[in-house]
Amino acid sequence: MARTHIIGTGSYAPAQVLTNQDLERLVDTSDAWIRERTGIQERRQAAPDEATSDLAVQASRNALEMAGVAPGDLDLIVVGTVTADMPMPSCAALVQAKLGAKRAFAFDVSAACAGWLYALSVADQFVRSGQVRRALVVGADVLTRAVDWTDRNTCVLFGDGAGALVLGAERDAEGDAMAPRGILSTHLRTDGELANLLCIPAGGSRTPVTADNVDANLHKLKMNGKEVFRFAVRALVESTQASLGVHGMTTTQVDHVIAHQANLRILEAVMERLEIPKEKCWLNLHKYGNTSSASLPMSLDEAQRAGRLKRGDVIAMMAIGAGMAWGSAVVRW
Repeated sequence: MARTHIIGTGSYAPAQVLTNQDLERLVDTSDAWIRERTGIQERRQAAPDEATSDLAVQASRNALEMAGVAPGDLDLIVVGTVTADMPMPSCAALVQAKLGAKRAFAFDVSAACAGWLYALSVADQFVRSGQVRRALVVGADVLTRAVDWTDRNTCVLFGDGAGALVLGAERDAEGDAMAPRGILSTHLRTDGELANLLCIPAGGSRTPVTADNVDANLHKLKMNGKEVFRFAVRALVESTQASLGVHGMTTTQVDHVIAHQANLRILEAVMERLEIPKEKCWLNLHKYGNTSSASLPMSLDEAQRAGRLKRGDVIAMMAIGAGMAWGSAVVRW
């Protein structure tokens, strides 16, 4: 059976940089406070004329170029996002049109910061089943337009960006002594009873946008940071251990950790509990902040272009977002 291989990666970050010093002029915070609690030094902010689909298209073009795949050869486009250009149609439909990928069917996946990992899992099933030969999986969000700029506990965390992968159905060459390569498996979990820990209360069918709701900032992101932190560490550790265990692997066999980057303290706690050296985790949180569903694929693209990923390397991926939704994946490069 063909296995899903990653044949191209790409990312895009808006040009505008928003530093901690910039935020000091907006809310009661400081560069030292932000660095100590999050590890973030700066983040990127989409230009006024940039929407989520624009970021997604730039990252996608970079991934397609690396893969040597033309947009017209794509069969599927899946976009993980919670900040689509508009409630409908999907961000993926707009990406499809802008790329000129007329043959591909396209849709969005909503799992907040875990959205790209969920999208990857969906695309992997289509490729493995033989229904799709070439797939584009994108994570893109413009969360700087969803944060409350008067709330210092959340507005300092988020930045904008996009990351993309091109997937293909490949078979390992006969006589290849290497272990099977590609996406070995993905593992997803959800606990909807914790939905109130991280949410945007207004803007849906339960609480439509009204002038009163906007005045109350109910259309902006709300988060119980302490509870999210506690849950994230436990969930990511357990999920990663379980996904490795399916393949009879231990954390000592992991060459790289490519993770959603929400908070440096979370990553450090997870790596410590997994007993994986911190040096194996690609970190770019300091310059991008939490880019939601874009974080994981942006990190993978950076690690790939930096020459860190070698044939046969075992990569553990992990992400957690609102829902609460989380998961892990095991990839052999």
